[in-house]
Amino acid sequence: QAQPVESGGGLVQPGGSLRLSCAASGSFLNAYAVGWFRQAPGKEREGVASINRQDNMRYYADSVKGRFTISTDDVKRAVYLQMNNLQPDDPAIYYCATAGGAGNDRNFYYKGFWYDTWGQGTQVTVSS
Repeated sequence: QAQPVESGGGLVQPGGSLRLSCAASGSFLNAYAVGWFRQAPGKEREGVASINRQDNMRYYADSVKGRFTISTDDVKRAVYLQMNNLQPDDPAIYYCATAGGAGNDRNFYYKGFWYDTWGQGTQVTVSS
């Protein structure tokens, strides 16, 4: 895979949970950082969570702290986002991305890194 591929999105009720998966393939092992981002209709893209792969430090947007958890699997070259207690302001397209490689979409800076390789996204909807 030349780019990450996200899956696991869907429709849940408020307070529900989803787990997003990202198959990062060749962009994963040499990345300095990996992360999840989201963009809702009419809003700009924002960082949600990331991992600095040099020291394994995790970062979260204030709006998701205590509810979302980012993790990785180096063998599977995968990135995950566990989302609990989903709220009405969480719906968006969620993107997985890696930083520090040779991707040509180096267009977003988050927690010390420029992210340059992006997936197509997966839709998350929260509705009663």
